Formats: sequence, structure tokens, C-alpha cells
Amino acid sequence: MIKDNQKYFNRLHLLIDALVIAVSYMLAWYLKFASPFFASDPAVGALQWQTYFELLYFIVPGYLILYYYFNLYTPKRATVHKYEILNIFQANTVGLILLMAGWYAIKQIHFSRSMMAMFYVINIILSTISRSIIRSLLQYFRRKGYNLKYILLVGYSRATEEYINRINGNPQWGYVVRGILDDAVPRGTVYRGVKVIGSIANLLYILPENKLDEIAITLSLNDYDKLEHIVDLCEKSGVHTKFIPDYNSLFPSRPYTEDLMGLAVVNIRYVPLTNTLNWVAKRIVDIVVSFIGLIVFAPIMLLAAIAIKGSSKGPIIFKQERIGLHNKPFEMFKFRTMEVQKPGTEKKGWTVKDDPRVTKVGKILRKTSMDELPQLFNIIKGDMSIVGPRPERPQFVEKFKEEIPRYMVKHQVRPGLTGWAQINGYRGDTSIKRRIEYDIFYIENWTMSFDIKIMFLTIFKGFINKNAY
Repeated sequence: MIKDNQKYFNRLHLLIDALVIAVSYMLAWYLKFASPFFASDPAVGALQWQTYFELLYFIVPGYLILYYYFNLYTPKRATVHKYEILNIFQANTVGLILLMAGWYAIKQIHFSRSMMAMFYVINIILSTISRSIIRSLLQYFRRKGYNLKYILLVGYSRATEEYINRINGNPQWGYVVRGILDDAVPRGTVYRGVKVIGSIANLLYILPENKLDEIAITLSLNDYDKLEHIVDLCEKSGVHTKFIPDYNSLFPSRPYTEDLMGLAVVNIRYVPLTNTLNWVAKRIVDIVVSFIGLIVFAPIMLLAAIAIKGSSKGPIIFKQERIGLHNKPFEMFKFRTMEVQKPGTEKKGWTVKDDPRVTKVGKILRKTSMDELPQLFNIIKGDMSIVGPRPERPQFVEKFKEEIPRYMVKHQVRPGLTGWAQINGYRGDTSIKRRIEYDIFYIENWTMSFDIKIMFLTIFKGFINKNAY
């Protein structure tokens, strides 16, 4: 067994990133000023080459800080590669914006913008390649039996099965579950290839052998009286210990604790947007982006309005009551995409595929999500946000709050024009339960960078969707 040298790997990773950033910058300088592609002599440039390279003293550490801020130094075992690439893109975009702002602040007009654009593209490409190589190498070594983490589970519960399901479903993480210790489940019981190898008392004999990297405590609720003793044994042995509660369904994905004069208090639901600074920052972004959106989409909205008015009788804008922040109702605006109906008929249910009520113009608007554009006015009014859970009609809220666990959590934030569930395909006639899971994940893990990520992905996934009809 090879112990996990995460500390040394992190240092090496930092060094590799610093090298990639520096090489990308120097390559951009070479292409701009010294290569035959651009035929530009650095001697005749407005700035000397020394000035360009002195900036590396600020760029390299600055970009490393941005990489840390955008979660590019979290352990590779459980990170999703596509999100890592997106984080690289976001970190480099913010880095370029900060550099441009810095030059503007010091009135430096001679620095080559085209060279920095090259650096931006090259650094994203080389950083993505280097991290893909590192990821592939780690996975190769894990397949060969190196860089593995050997884990023992203490206690058999729902948490045990969930943990094993995730480990077995992701062999690239390099976790190997050696067995389970439990007092109630018979020895020899097997769940997905993992066997109960003895009682909890066997820890006294297993820990001194020092053959484990981690112990995961997955006790059932009935055995929590043993927890303190087990933690005490594990900490004395020096083995890294995790606690996976058997009431995970009640916990947020990132539990938030408070220190009440030495007493740890766990909040069942942590909502970052209850913080005033976070709320104000998000509101400012909502107003700015919605105003920009109205300017950009004004021609499309005008054409849509003309097409609706010319193709069917009725109003251009359709207003519908929805439930928003703190369970308060509001009128949501959409372009009308259906024939005018009686109020009782309209409330009966969702639009289904090939719904005869949808007009020809409405089909196009729905398929491209252009019918949602009037909601930019809802955002300016403060009823909605650019990003958030989609709002639902009152009758469905009453129905789902009784049927779907934690459904009402979504009303702790403003509803959104787009959201984490929508860009993952959960819109229209799809699973409400899965949609709520994505909504709650967004609510509990909100950051401004997460909002930017969702806005960016909406361009590629949110406008046109197979479930939009």
C-alpha cells in the first residue's frame, strides 16, 4: 500500500501551474514580437521586453490565487473534469479583466492587448492539457494499484450503502473499501462486493496494523452511543477519520456550523444568500445583466411581439401567477405562445409535447426559450433573479410541498430566469424530485462564480432544450 502524499502532490501541482502560466506568457510574447508570424520587432515596440517580463512577478502568483479561488486545487479524486475546464476558463477570464482594469487605472496604453489575448488563449489550452495529463496519469497509476486509498467502514447503515455505491461507481477515484465492521449485521454479509468482516471491537486489533489510509464512520442512528469511543480509538491511531451521518437526507451538502460559546451548532439549512453582502451583490448583477439583456434582445423581442400579434388573437404578453421568494405570489411575464384560453382550462396542467393549444409562432418561441425574455422586467422589478430555481404556479406548490421532501426550500431565494436544474435538462415535463435536488444544491452552494458558470452554460444548454415545448 502506498500512502497518499497529497501535501507533496499539491506543491508539485502548484509548481506545474506556475510553470505553465510563465511558459504561456513567454510564448505569447514570442508569437507577438519575435516570431515570423507577426513580423514585429520588439526593439521598435513602445515598451522594452524587460517591462513585459517583469510583469510575470505579478501574473504568476496572481493567477495561482485565482486558480485557488476557482477551486482548481481541490483533490482530483472527486472532481468532474468538465467543471475543472470551466473553472480554468473562468479564472483566466477574471485574470484578463483584472489586468485590463489595472492598465486602465495606471493609464498604461502601450501594453500589447493582442499579446495578452494570445496569453489568455494559450494559457487556457496549456492549463487544460497539463491537468488532463495529470488526471490521466493518476488514473493510470490507480489502475496499476498505486496511489490507492484503503478505507474501512465502521457501522452498517443507509450511509454505508450510499458510500459504497459512490465508490464503486467511480473507480477513477482510487478508493478501495477493505470491509465493514458492525455489531448487528452478521459477519460475511456482502453488499456490492464489500464484506462485513467483524464487529466494531475488532478496531482494537486492526488499527495497530497501520494498513489503512482512512476510516469512515457510517454508524446507524441506533449505534450513535458508540461514536465517541470509536472516534477516540481512531484518533489515537493517527488514521484519518471521516464521519458520514445516517441522516444525510436532512443535512445540506455543505453543513454550516456556528460556535455558540464552545458549543457546535449545525444549521440544517445553510443559505449563503441570506448574507446581506451576498444578497446585494447578486441584486446588482441581476439589474446590470437584465438591462444589458433588454438592450441586446430588444430587436428579437420586437420581432416576437409583431409575430404574435399578427398570427393569433389575444395579448402579446401572458401574465401568470407564480410563487416567489418567501412564498409570496407575483405575476410572471412571458410572450403568449398559446391560443387564448379560459382561466380554468389554463390551470389544468403543464404543456405537453405537440400540445394543440400552442401556436406556430409559440412553438418557435418555446423551443428557443425566447418566450421567457419578458421576465427580464420581472428581474428589474425584483420578483425574480437571473439565476435561481424556476417559479411554480400556486396549485402545484400546494401539491408538491406535500409530495416532494424539502420542496419549499426553493422559496428561500428569488426564482430565476435560468437555473442549475434547467441547464442539466430538468425543465418542462421532467422529474420534479430531481429538479428540486438540483435547486437545493444551487441554494446551498451559491457563489457568484457559480452564477456566472450557470449563465455561461445557459448559452449552450439553456436556450434550446429537447424538453422545451
